[in-house]
Amino acid sequence: MSETIVAGSGLSRHYAVSRGLLAPRATLKALDGVSFTLAVGRTLAVVGESGCGKTTLARLVTLIEPPTAGRLTIAGLNAVAPGRETLKTLRRTVQMVFQDPYGSLNPRKKVGSLLEEPLIINTAMSAAERREAARFMMAKVGLRPEHYGRYPHMFSGGQRQRIAIARALMLKPRVVVADEPVSALDVSIQAQVLNLMMDLQDEFKLAYLFISHDLSVVRHISNDVMVMYLGRAAEQGPKERIFGRPLHPYTRALLASTPSVDPAHRAEPIVLKGELPSPLDPPGGCAFHQRCPFARERCVAEPPPLREIDGRQVACHFAGEV
Repeated sequence: MSETIVAGSGLSRHYAVSRGLLAPRATLKALDGVSFTLAVGRTLAVVGESGCGKTTLARLVTLIEPPTAGRLTIAGLNAVAPGRETLKTLRRTVQMVFQDPYGSLNPRKKVGSLLEEPLIINTAMSAAERREAARFMMAKVGLRPEHYGRYPHMFSGGQRQRIAIARALMLKPRVVVADEPVSALDVSIQAQVLNLMMDLQDEFKLAYLFISHDLSVVRHISNDVMVMYLGRAAEQGPKERIFGRPLHPYTRALLASTPSVDPAHRAEPIVLKGELPSPLDPPGGCAFHQRCPFARERCVAEPPPLREIDGRQVACHFAGEV
């Protein structure tokens, strides 16, 4: 059993939102009671429609902002209200790869400077040591030595994302949060970057929190999957269970909407009604009931708790019955 490196329990992140000059402020529950664990050397993929809370969860784990409620530990340290020294340690433990390789790199800095910058800020390494570390990491992500002195605009999108991955690994983190890291890349390049990330994970024993809406990508890279809907987990468990026999109607609808050339991976289509509700005014009971083709009276009145069914957790009153 792998060591747990990140554990979240009842994590919530709420925002006060203005509705107008005279209207009372509303509460947007971007994340509303999410629990998960992430083990060393494994990948937890978080999937769902835009606005479900995926990126908010990433922001909490990367310490960009604190949770409104709940507990979060990283490498055994309290990440909710860390002291100054703890925060310094945590920021070296967790690094992030952003979605846009064109916007996440400073266009005025050469690749060598981009990679050495985290070392300048966080370590006491000499210039020669920093240069050696940068060149070492460049080789690990498939960049050539002459790329050290070039600017980001001289690279393709796939090469830029390799630079971003190298920068994230400069401080030897144990956890990497990847927020849609291949969605801005050509399909022909996506598999190369994903395979690189998996190779680096094996070599450096990294834990990945992988944010994505692309289930074909998730099927390729993940060990465990958490499907989110309106700030809550709808279904979570091992990839084989989720893809092999999805139990929540929302998970089934997501899988059915993913095109596949393999007949074995094609799911029975499920048509969802309406649009995603506003997180400012979520429906009562089960948040999914207005769009669910199997909703019953109990779904309207009673929020379903996450419960263990067939080796995964499902938030549905009738999971496995419909």
